[in-house]
Amino acid sequence: MTLPDRPAPPLRQRSDGRVHLRVARIGSETRVLDIAESGPLRVRLPRGPAGPCEAVLLNSAGGIACGDSFSVSVAVGPGGSVVLTTTAAEKIYRSDGPRTTVGTRIAVAPGGHLAFLPQETILFDGVNLHRSLDVDLAGDAGFLAFEAVTFGRVARAERITEGRFHDHWRIRRDGRLVYADSVRLDGAVSDILARAAIGGRARAMATLIDAAPGAEARLEEMRSLLNAATPPEGVAAAASAWNGHLVVRFLGEDPAALRRLAGDVLVGYRGVPLPRVWQT
Repeated sequence: MTLPDRPAPPLRQRSDGRVHLRVARIGSETRVLDIAESGPLRVRLPRGPAGPCEAVLLNSAGGIACGDSFSVSVAVGPGGSVVLTTTAAEKIYRSDGPRTTVGTRIAVAPGGHLAFLPQETILFDGVNLHRSLDVDLAGDAGFLAFEAVTFGRVARAERITEGRFHDHWRIRRDGRLVYADSVRLDGAVSDILARAAIGGRARAMATLIDAAPGAEARLEEMRSLLNAATPPEGVAAAASAWNGHLVVRFLGEDPAALRRLAGDVLVGYRGVPLPRVWQT
């Protein structure tokens, strides 16, 4: 007896989240000119005291699954100032094959400034994440970013025994590439990070970059802040400056301790509190 062919399994639904935000300085304030949203990705603009416009990204799906694609683009007009953050830590779930893509594109016009301060990204065992950050700056525009990644769920003592994490940052000023940074971790990621020459048993890592004019001259100020903050046990941080920008690297066995240290440094360096969603 010949059995009928089995039907092909249905394609699983994937999330395609997109946000576009365009702002500009009008009078003494930075105001929103255009917003576009699709899928589970949203942006909220809480009212606050005078100062930079605060834009908060919200993923209503509660996490990002394999095969999902999320993209954010922000354009800051001349003289505009924006703080871009997220409502909470973003979870990247395990993959059974398809890769997850998260892309952020930022353009800042003359005299503008954008601070990109998302809360940490938590990678699950089996993750397959390709992430990118592309920034185009005018000659005197400013850009500051801090991004942290946690490898495995700490409360479950989870390790990434198999996974892929590819992260690519590119910053251009007046069309010229001034900063390029790529991280590629494939395989037993937690074991790779346990090596002394790579992560020294780190469960979390973070990068802070200031690409604003004059940032390179603030290196000693940043090092003084790091020394004054007294890094918790198991957390290390170091700063360097070149090519007109300043970079701080953080590694930590305890993601929460790394977050506390980075928060203290960011407040001291920027001279203003962290976004309100960080404090809830």
